[in-house]
Amino acid sequence: SSGINAEYGDQWAATDYSTQWCFENFVQNRSMKRARAIRDQLQGLLERTEIDLLSNPMDHVNIRKAVTSGYFYHTARLTANGLYKTVKHQQSVHVHPNSSLFEEQPRWVIYHELVQTSKEYMRQVIEIESKWLVEVAPHYYKEKDIEEKKMPKQRGKAKADLER
Repeated sequence: SSGINAEYGDQWAATDYSTQWCFENFVQNRSMKRARAIRDQLQGLLERTEIDLLSNPMDHVNIRKAVTSGYFYHTARLTANGLYKTVKHQQSVHVHPNSSLFEEQPRWVIYHELVQTSKEYMRQVIEIESKWLVEVAPHYYKEKDIEEKKMPKQRGKAKADLER
């Protein structure tokens, strides 16, 4: 959850951004550095535009919606056979095995990039709600694009699970 991420960031900062802390907490130092750089960049943008920096670590829905608005064209949905297909081009893609969502199998995801190895893998994946796509990108997605398909039991997360 995002609360845990903020807590990790605070703990890491308290160690002066120690590589050892990352190792001891099973977190990739490179990923933490990247998150810190992005946060610093966002903070700088807020300061330049004179917008108050307000934070609510429990508001993960709005954060994921914001990411969806920027990466709406990088969307994949879980199919009935347990594989992911991109929404617009029906390309077969897979959650990277190193992802925390690898075994979760959320119904809808946004990804940052695709990496081709033995398969086409999605990297930097977050779980989204399909209705957000029409909400943030009505010029790109229509209701027919996001119609829910029937899922076999034990496949894909339910909408209620998304709102944790």
